[in-house]
Amino acid sequence: MRLISKYGLILGLFMSVLIICSSCGSRKSMVYLQPDSTQINTLYEQFLPKIQRSDILTIVVTAADPKVTAPFNPLSSMTTSNLTQQTDLALRPTYTVDDNGDVTLPMLGKVHLSGLTRIQAIEKIRSELQQYIKDPGVNINFNNFRVSVLGEVARPGSFIMPTERVTVLEALGMAGDLTIRGIRENVMVIREVDGQKTVHRLDLTKQNSLNSPYYYLAQNDVIYVEPNKAQINNSKLGSNTNVIISIAGLLITVISVLTR
Repeated sequence: MRLISKYGLILGLFMSVLIICSSCGSRKSMVYLQPDSTQINTLYEQFLPKIQRSDILTIVVTAADPKVTAPFNPLSSMTTSNLTQQTDLALRPTYTVDDNGDVTLPMLGKVHLSGLTRIQAIEKIRSELQQYIKDPGVNINFNNFRVSVLGEVARPGSFIMPTERVTVLEALGMAGDLTIRGIRENVMVIREVDGQKTVHRLDLTKQNSLNSPYYYLAQNDVIYVEPNKAQINNSKLGSNTNVIISIAGLLITVISVLTR
C-alpha cells in the first residue's frame, strides 16, 4: 500500500508539472480581428511615414532628355544597358538626412526634407529643379525602412521593407507570426520621432486595431510581443525542468514494475 501511495503521489506531482508546463488558450485570445461593430476607417494617407534624421534616401532625377539630368544623378552615368536591374539600383545616388533634417543634392545644395512625406519631398525637389530642367521628374525611395519584431514570434529580427507602406500584421507575417504563447491582445509598438520615443499597444484580436495610427508602421518601429503567463511560469522552472520530468518518469516506471 505504501508503494501504491508513493506511486500516486509521484504521479500527482508529475501531472502537476505537466499542467504548469502546458499553455492553454481560448479562441477569444487567439483569433485576429474578431468581428464586431467597429467601423473601419483607416486610410493609409492619414499615417504616411515622414522623413527623419539619419534616413537614407535614393533620389533619382529624370527628364525627357536624359543628358540634362547627368549633373543631378552623379552615379547614373555609370549605368549601361548591360547592367542588371539590381546593379542599376545599387548605382543610383543615395543621400543621408543629416542632423538638421537636410540632404545635400548636386547643384541644389541643402534641401530640408525632414518632416515631409515621400510625396511632399518629391514635390519640393521638383520645384527646386525647375530652374534647371523643364518638367523634371523625381523619384524618392527609403533605403533603410527597417522594422524590428521581438518577443514571442517564430523568427524575431530586423527586416528591411521594400516599401514604406507596411502594417503591423505584415511585419508579424515576415517574422513568422506570433507563437501560441504570444499575447495578441497587448502587442507593443515602439516608435521614435525626432528623438522622442512613444509606446502604443494594439489588441490584434479586435478590429478596432485597424483604426490605430500605429497600425501602419514607420521606419525604425519596434514591435514587441509579450509572452503569456504559461510561458512566464515555464521560464521560472528553469533549465532543469526536463531533468525533473525525466527523473519523475523513471521513478514512476520503477514503482509501477515493483507494484505489479
